[in-house]
Amino acid sequence: MKTRYAILFIFLCALTTLAQVAAGSPKEKTVTSHAKGPFDVKLAPLASPELPQGVLARMSIDKQFHGDLEATSKGEMMTAATAVKNSAGYVAMEQVTGKLNGRSGSFILQHSATMNRGVPQLSVTVVPDSGTDQLVGLAGTMNIIIADGKHSYDFEYTLPESH
Repeated sequence: MKTRYAILFIFLCALTTLAQVAAGSPKEKTVTSHAKGPFDVKLAPLASPELPQGVLARMSIDKQFHGDLEATSKGEMMTAATAVKNSAGYVAMEQVTGKLNGRSGSFILQHSATMNRGVPQLSVTVVPDSGTDQLVGLAGTMNIIIADGKHSYDFEYTLPESH
């Protein structure tokens, strides 16, 4: 009986080893962090004569981040207006390049937002696998805060532990 359990144990160990080899190397340990600070943003209309005027519009995005994220970004936004006051939406993509808490690289942020009769909903997420250089493996979400006409961010993110 003991021999049967020993053989079963060896067989299970071999299967586990094969599964680990097939899955590749073990995942790196990630660290959850926060970054906060102000940012300046410039939006400029982009010519889009093919879009329904007054309903859909394209804008360029040019940002300068300060604080824990010292970076610039360039991107593009598409907006949608409705006949109902304070109801609208936008989607955007922007590439951020600079330093995040001392780590250099770039990454892409994807925005999706709606305003439902004055009630906002916003999602700003790092596009998976868009991190470069020391930001490879970056994942996270950014909250944009607008108070007294000033913009700031609160960015919760994970990165592989630095070596």
